[in-house]
Amino acid sequence: MNPVFFTVGPYEVRYYSLFILIGVFIAYFMMIREAKKFDISTDHIFNMFFWTIIIGIIGARLYYVVFNWEYFGSHIAEIWQIWQGGLAIHGGILFGLITIALYTKKYNLRLLRILDMAVVPLILAQAIGRWGNFFNSEAYGVATSLNHLKELHIPDFVIRGMNINGIYYTPTFFYESLWCGLGFIILLIARRTKYIKVGQVASLYMMWYGVGRFFIEASRTDSLTILGFKMAQIVSIIMVIIGIVIFVIGLKKSKYEDLYNDKSVK
Repeated sequence: MNPVFFTVGPYEVRYYSLFILIGVFIAYFMMIREAKKFDISTDHIFNMFFWTIIIGIIGARLYYVVFNWEYFGSHIAEIWQIWQGGLAIHGGILFGLITIALYTKKYNLRLLRILDMAVVPLILAQAIGRWGNFFNSEAYGVATSLNHLKELHIPDFVIRGMNINGIYYTPTFFYESLWCGLGFIILLIARRTKYIKVGQVASLYMMWYGVGRFFIEASRTDSLTILGFKMAQIVSIIMVIIGIVIFVIGLKKSKYEDLYNDKSVK
């Protein structure tokens, strides 16, 4: 696949960057729209979103570099070349969460409500962003056969893109994009249900994405590892456990207590 969308003189605009930007803009406008329902200042959302994206990208790259230090230790100049790929979503989520937690504490906003608002556009942005991996020919799985890919009814252009140096690979990026897209629909519906509690939408995101990523990661060949274990699977298990705990805590509250869609609940 050609990773370059277009060039302007010596400068290249890559699909990887393009899909990230599309995801970011869509997520921002979705956050603004949801915030208005709860009379949360647009300025708050813009400022929080601005810093969360910047620090999240730094965190995603730092996470990737740390667990690939054997390579980057000898290629220091490449650390900053994020347009080439190499952003770990778990690092972005972690640093983004820290940023949101600090911001909400400073301005007396409720963290769980903000997270409920954020995870719906986040998982959609993840679904979109994975297509940047497609054009960068990365985030794929084990080698497979053309016939096997056709049997799975995967679109032909994806199959062609998974032919890398004459070998067909499992399009794990595609599976994750579909999983996140389905998760977006589920979270969107869940957020509008009558008795969903504050924090439960975020917990559903953690459980849904954690489960999907755990199994998808099993097939990937470019996973970040520690002591022989895949970091994404370890983090996914932690996400699922935390998600279950938060969801169960919400279930223990009375039927009409702490409802997400109750605008009087702060």
